[in-house]
Amino acid sequence: MSSSSAPADGIFSKLVFHLLEFQIGGIVSSTYAYRFRGSRGGLAADLTAESGAPADGDAHLQIERNVCLTLPPGVNWRDAAWLSFGLAVHAPELVSRHPEGLCVRVTSLVFPHAYFRSEVAALVMDGWLRQEFDLPDRELSVAFDAAGDTYRFQWGEHKEPFSDDLVH
Repeated sequence: MSSSSAPADGIFSKLVFHLLEFQIGGIVSSTYAYRFRGSRGGLAADLTAESGAPADGDAHLQIERNVCLTLPPGVNWRDAAWLSFGLAVHAPELVSRHPEGLCVRVTSLVFPHAYFRSEVAALVMDGWLRQEFDLPDRELSVAFDAAGDTYRFQWGEHKEPFSDDLVH
């Protein structure tokens, strides 16, 4: 994946867009590209996934009641945790919309190492879910703090992403 140059004026912008949708054997997979561009480069990740009813034999992470997540082989544990968080933020609404159960099957998470932090996995999952299910914005975001020379992630109403009160 190639990187893009930052805007000359140094204003941060987030560009998210739908890349591709394809069908394999009746299952529709789609790819969501997350991009955050700022004065020092940016962050990027592409998530390809599909969703459907949980299948017998699925090796999955239980997110909430009947919402689960499957991951491709080789996913780093930090990335898996942040992907899970991105799904957990939307799990209550997904449970109400899919009482029969829903499994999000991630088939790939691709990112340039120079433009990635594990927290971006939550942002790309959030974007993919909002795109696929027309879910509301939960205010997950990032900004670059020039004074601290670091990225600052915001998790909406979830001040502590891995606290026990996230999933009921």
